[in-house]
Amino acid sequence: MSKITSSTLRTFKTEGKKFTALTAYDASFANAFDSEGVDVLLVGDSMGMVLQGHNDTLPVTVNDIAYHTRCVRRGVERALLIADMPFMSYATPEQAMINAATLMQAGASMVKVEGGHWLLESVKMLTERGIPVCAHLGLTPQSVHVFGGFKIQGRDADNAQRILDEAKALEAAGAQLLVVECIPAPLAKTITEALTIPVIGIGAGADTDGQILVMHDVLGISSGYIPRFSKNYLKQTGEIRSAVRAYIDEVAQGIFPAEEHTFS
Repeated sequence: MSKITSSTLRTFKTEGKKFTALTAYDASFANAFDSEGVDVLLVGDSMGMVLQGHNDTLPVTVNDIAYHTRCVRRGVERALLIADMPFMSYATPEQAMINAATLMQAGASMVKVEGGHWLLESVKMLTERGIPVCAHLGLTPQSVHVFGGFKIQGRDADNAQRILDEAKALEAAGAQLLVVECIPAPLAKTITEALTIPVIGIGAGADTDGQILVMHDVLGISSGYIPRFSKNYLKQTGEIRSAVRAYIDEVAQGIFPAEEHTFS
């Protein structure tokens, strides 16, 4: 199978082909997801909650992400591998370059950063120096204390316009992908149509170019709690690989996310 690159995902967007992404943290699960056809794997700072048992993602370090990126890389042959830049690892452009280089050397093909206009200089500098960037807008978990909790973003007109403007600015700065999290479906649709780069949604409706979920949610093992925007595919299928295939098929057919997984 051909390797998935950012150019592949752009082609998918142009062709209207929906693609799927999952988090992964080790070689075995990465290999299973990769071989079943998941297009993008993210070594997410979600590991702070699902692996390390924290209440949020803030305690995760660059070394944590680098270790798990090396593990996941050994299980991947086809999927595009993205690594999260953890909390305060890209507060300045200089920090961003040093820490992104560490993650790329660990095996990532792209790094992901959370934030809007304040990140433009860093995104531009990273891409100019050969480090592809995935931006992340909406509910950005590293800002959970600023938001006052894990809350839906972009529900009022001013914030919706700000998120749209930031999406356009990040694309102009060089971002090659965008994740939008927990925003109203109409806003996600507007952003997806406004950008030429692929947009990946989580809790953002069915009109984005791709979907991403946390693997523990897909397998129903997230401390007994499944977010509204997710779905327990293991309960539906009874077997891990079948669960992954069901997720891929439902995204491709536009079945997932359904209305009950979406915010208005």
